[in-house]
Amino acid sequence: MTDRLMLLDTAGIYFRAFYGVPDTVTAPDGTVVNAVRGTLDIVARLVSQFEPTHLVACWDDDWRPQWRVDLIPTYKTHRVAAEVEVGPDVEVVPDPLSVQVPLIAEALGLLGIPIVGAAEHEADDVIGTLASTASMPVDVVTGDRDLFQLVDDARHVRVIYTGRGMSNLEILDGAAIEAKYAITPAQYAAFAAMRGDPSDGLPGVAGVGEKTAAGLLREFGDLDGIIAAAAEPATALSPSVRAKLLAASDYLAVAPAVVNVVRDLALPEVDATIRPPTGEQVDVARAFAELWGLDSAMTRILSALPRG
Repeated sequence: MTDRLMLLDTAGIYFRAFYGVPDTVTAPDGTVVNAVRGTLDIVARLVSQFEPTHLVACWDDDWRPQWRVDLIPTYKTHRVAAEVEVGPDVEVVPDPLSVQVPLIAEALGLLGIPIVGAAEHEADDVIGTLASTASMPVDVVTGDRDLFQLVDDARHVRVIYTGRGMSNLEILDGAAIEAKYAITPAQYAAFAAMRGDPSDGLPGVAGVGEKTAAGLLREFGDLDGIIAAAAEPATALSPSVRAKLLAASDYLAVAPAVVNVVRDLALPEVDATIRPPTGEQVDVARAFAELWGLDSAMTRILSALPRG
């Protein structure tokens, strides 16, 4: 089997699990464990379907880094519902989910799946670094379109996109990105910066939608080329588009630093090889499952892992 690394956007998975599995799934003590069960089932399905040889659960140590907020104050502002005591930049999540996140981390750890995060950075940055430095093909599992910028056919990096649900997974390579957006994956971050993204609080360039952004990138190559063209009266830009770009010049000066994922984090060395669980691991995992009423989900994920 050819080695292949799978990188999980873990928060995206457990949010999807929380909202996709009924909250009637509870532990014997009454604790809601729908997100734990759903996460285990999703990982089991991904491992069974795509057969990675290496697996990392990438973690949001800081879901809204201050350095990104300093550049664009509206970054993810709408997701902040209230001050929380868990930390200075912890995403506010429903209480029934927040109590499950440590259980998800514990379950993954018991199965030998390493969890990797980085201080002052999002899981996207961890994924970006691991995908960009991997010595093998990479599958990035995410529902976040921003990570389309990582697709790289030359390095065999593709995205398994969960945005349409687990029953409608999309496997996106360079050709798929170009067919969908008429740009290359390397241009996607600039495209996203101009288009904007309400879900991330990115305003974009007012009046510039996907078609205009893609056309500008095809003509001028990258964001620097577009900005230079807007500043040069002799370039073939319509007056209205030029005016929109110039009006957004302050935003465009900082947007790339926010939208581009970090690719050079100093991450800890982890052994991401998927190995058959030892007898002791299986016993501990099954005891955990019994405690939390997750026997069937644990059986499914243990069956998905290789056997010794």
